[in-house]
Amino acid sequence: MLEDLTTEQQNPASLDIDAKPAREILAIINAEDRKVPLAVEACLDVVASLVDDVVEAFKKGGKLVYIGAGSSGRLGVLDASECPPTYGTPREMVQGLIAGGREALVRSIENAEDDAEAGARDLDRIGFGPGDVLIGITASGQAPYVLGAMEHAAKMGAVVAALSCNASSVTFGLAKHKIYVDVGPEVVAGSTRMKAGTAQKLVLNMITTASMIRLGKVYRNLMIDLVPVNKKLIERSKGLIMKAAGCDRDTAAVALARSGNRPKIAILMVLLGIGEEEAEGLVASHDGHLTLAIDAYRAGVRD
Repeated sequence: MLEDLTTEQQNPASLDIDAKPAREILAIINAEDRKVPLAVEACLDVVASLVDDVVEAFKKGGKLVYIGAGSSGRLGVLDASECPPTYGTPREMVQGLIAGGREALVRSIENAEDDAEAGARDLDRIGFGPGDVLIGITASGQAPYVLGAMEHAAKMGAVVAALSCNASSVTFGLAKHKIYVDVGPEVVAGSTRMKAGTAQKLVLNMITTASMIRLGKVYRNLMIDLVPVNKKLIERSKGLIMKAAGCDRDTAAVALARSGNRPKIAILMVLLGIGEEEAEGLVASHDGHLTLAIDAYRAGVRD
């Protein structure tokens, strides 16, 4: 029963919140929000195992797909949409599906989550296959749209994960990776866009960020594969090159232009004093990992 789920329970810390002034309401919300990172910390082993599978899928040409309804679906679409500009990934590599489609991103379409067959159809529409990874996101763990997609993916033999804030989530029965984030009852009972939504966003950020780091899209802690498609990102790219290669802005600007607006290549060109073509080959021969490429070059290895 829905009322038995943790996310539907009344929170003792906020039982009389409607009688509080604004400052006290905010303090209660803030106190509850502080519990979220600790709940996520308890899930790190499971998330790490999932990241390993995601990276393996990416290396074989597979994709990561998030699927959810309502707030959970929007969070998946948000995380997926940030990957191309941040890490230079193809748009197909990380995708988000939401019950009700694009319209549900900007307005609530509550009944869309009740269609289990739609979840499976949406996977087929994007060409989801056995080499891909599906993460079902649902605070309560009961959305038929998500369950239908997860069952469909599991039958294909794909890696399936579930992210939920209820221990009894039905999604866990369909998943290899069961990410249970125990955030407790919400400040407003059932309002899972709050602590549950915050927990989901933290976990999704971790999954894609850790996966991209493992793929060599970060050098030290710099996002070197970003795509500079506007003035802000062009300036950020120059800054990345300056930090990574220890050069001035003019040198960074010239290298960025000569590299075809690819910060990763530009960094190697400046740092090692090599041309674009040699930098490209060095990156390719070390699976995109700049640290490995730099170490090999300086050790005299020319793969």
